Amino acid sequence: MASTLIHGATVLSVDAENRVFEGGFVTIRDGRISGVGPRDGTPNPSGFDEVFDLTGHLVTPGLVNAHTHSVMVLFRGRSEGQSLLTMDGWYNSIREPELSLIASDIAPAVALSCAEMALSGTTTFCDQYFFAEEIAGAVKAAGLRSVIAYGIVQLGDERRGKEELAKATAFLEQQRSADGRVIPWFGPHAPYVDNTEDLLMAEVEVANRFGVGLHLHMAAGPEDNTETETRYRSTATVALEKIGFFKGRIHAAHCLDLSTEDIAVFARAPAASVAYCASAGLRSGREGMCPAVDLRRAGVTVAIGTDNVAANNSYDMVAEMRVAGLVASHRERVAQPLTSRDLIRMATIDGAKALGLDHEIGSLEIGKAADIAAFDFRGAGYSETPDPETLLIYSGSGRDLRHLWVAGEQLVADRSLTRRPYQDIRQDYSATYADFWHRVEAAKSLDAKNTKEVA
Repeated sequence: MASTLIHGATVLSVDAENRVFEGGFVTIRDGRISGVGPRDGTPNPSGFDEVFDLTGHLVTPGLVNAHTHSVMVLFRGRSEGQSLLTMDGWYNSIREPELSLIASDIAPAVALSCAEMALSGTTTFCDQYFFAEEIAGAVKAAGLRSVIAYGIVQLGDERRGKEELAKATAFLEQQRSADGRVIPWFGPHAPYVDNTEDLLMAEVEVANRFGVGLHLHMAAGPEDNTETETRYRSTATVALEKIGFFKGRIHAAHCLDLSTEDIAVFARAPAASVAYCASAGLRSGREGMCPAVDLRRAGVTVAIGTDNVAANNSYDMVAEMRVAGLVASHRERVAQPLTSRDLIRMATIDGAKALGLDHEIGSLEIGKAADIAAFDFRGAGYSETPDPETLLIYSGSGRDLRHLWVAGEQLVADRSLTRRPYQDIRQDYSATYADFWHRVEAAKSLDAKNTKEVA
């Protein structure tokens, strides 16, 4: 693999000291970071195969999108006026059309999602969905990193739950020794709402046996605590702790309605984290907002995620950091309780930690994988500042991404994908989109006809 020198940029290391190097450099050898430092330490360019003078750019660790559903780009704009963080809203606008999905729909949808993420600075994402094998294949083709949690939706069907558990286990067995850019997990959709207690504990047993995490939605909708309040007089979070669910690695998305006791559960757990999806929470119309500040204060790892692009409509993690900061200010009634530096860390090293990957990615440090994003600060909206983190988050956009590397491989060069042209990806996706929604409408018409005949 080529050796690379990046120099002249403002470099955010996001290391333990949060070092920032004005006009600094990063070097890459064999897919790993071999050097990071200030301008006066820049090595001789003649010793490298590729040299990038990125004066006027901000270089950061690749962004980590801590929660999404990449296949659901097919649903963009299809749930307007629906709250996807309620059972009715999710079931009517998402779950019913999902029943028309077929395996050939998956790769074109995931390819478009990966393209959008790469072109806005994301190098790693945590996904949860069905068709996990097809998602894994598409991610490998795109070159990004992904934790792929096999989505399990039971909805009261005991046989379906057992079948999905078996498929998820087979996925773990297939992928655990595969390409290191794809990490298999379990993805129980939501506890008690559509995964029974027995199924949840079976999932924990298998996940612990394989040494993988569980990624799920928690405290996201008004139904989430209904069953446990009736059965145990406690929230679902407290009930899950009592049955041993929090003994392994747990990564929970949304967490809008956490109580003080729930936050303590997360803080006591050995490896529990939260994916803060501020845009999706706001668009849902829910009153609750993720208590990100309180969670962090309690020592819980809080990462940032976009959720799916039916709930959010965008994979832009720069925009998501901005919304996350604004929502925290509004919730706490304090100006910037999450600083721009906090938000950068939440979108990089804290996201990596939530996924158990902080030894490998999330900061620009010698020995780590060379997952690197370079944002062009030379255009309109940018100007001199002592605070480059704030400039990116509150003045910038993921669309200012110019270059992107994953494991030292340049996946975006001068705003263009290197593995496959974006227009080819979009063309394949557009054909898949038209075919999928034609099937959904056909299924609706058939259901309406059958209902009429029965009546």
